[in-house]
Amino acid sequence: MTASASASASASASAPAPAPAGSLTVAQALMQAAQLGLPRVDAQMLLLHLMQQPAHARAWLITHDTDILSAQQQAHWSDLCAQRLQGAPVAYLTGHKEFYGLELAVDARVLDPRPDTETLVDWALELIPADAPHRVIDLGTGSGAIALALQSQRPCAQVIAVDASADALTVAQANARRLNLPVQFAHGSWLEPLTGQPPADLIVSNPPYIRADDPHLAALTHEPLSALASGADGLEDIHSIIDQAPAQLKIGGWLIFEHGWDQAHDVAQLLQAAGFEQVQHRSDLAGIARCTGGSWPANVS
Repeated sequence: MTASASASASASASAPAPAPAGSLTVAQALMQAAQLGLPRVDAQMLLLHLMQQPAHARAWLITHDTDILSAQQQAHWSDLCAQRLQGAPVAYLTGHKEFYGLELAVDARVLDPRPDTETLVDWALELIPADAPHRVIDLGTGSGAIALALQSQRPCAQVIAVDASADALTVAQANARRLNLPVQFAHGSWLEPLTGQPPADLIVSNPPYIRADDPHLAALTHEPLSALASGADGLEDIHSIIDQAPAQLKIGGWLIFEHGWDQAHDVAQLLQAAGFEQVQHRSDLAGIARCTGGSWPANVS
């Protein structure tokens, strides 16, 4: 027997037998999730949700490790674990996700907000003065994560959130009402619903950017495909936004994107070819260039 097989056998021998319905404790539930292969943090988030505790209250799981799940809770726990193992995001299972300090309602109508997108928010905040009524447009707002984060940090700004999905806008508008943030909303494809309106100081977007044949899409089937994939090279939507942006930007205004880990060079080339200046990047927490943007010049030949 190999060392790994021996360790596996030892773990199996020490593992508790399945508890009868209604006798599973909090500690046993976490152990059960680990044996199923769930990451510990996912199991903790799901169990806190099940026990109607705040997502940040992980210490509660320690102080209540002997609390017993009811038969109904145990059945719900099994269902949550099964759905997570099938790829459902934790945010969809709990119905909420924290983003930039805001608690957002999230479900399968919108993309699950990623922590790396906070890099895009950080850059946008650098470009929006704290005391100026800048006009800011968030394209493909989804749950409203970016627009709401910007509005919460820059109350003087006029933030407009756009999405082609009426379902996504319903989620984003509900988040705005619950958070009491005065973001405005528009329904349509990219900048088209804002035609004829005043130009913006900043356009920000986390658009779809995954190649249509990318094998990673197979692991993202629970999320809306329209918010993920963008043509053969993953750049279709970014190209469309760059084409539309000059007509909607003030001189000196900025257009900034989140994009794929390997698309920084391509996005920079698209911006430069369209006449944007000061093209630059921002890196995510792993040091990968995940955001690219540029400013619209006074004179374009």
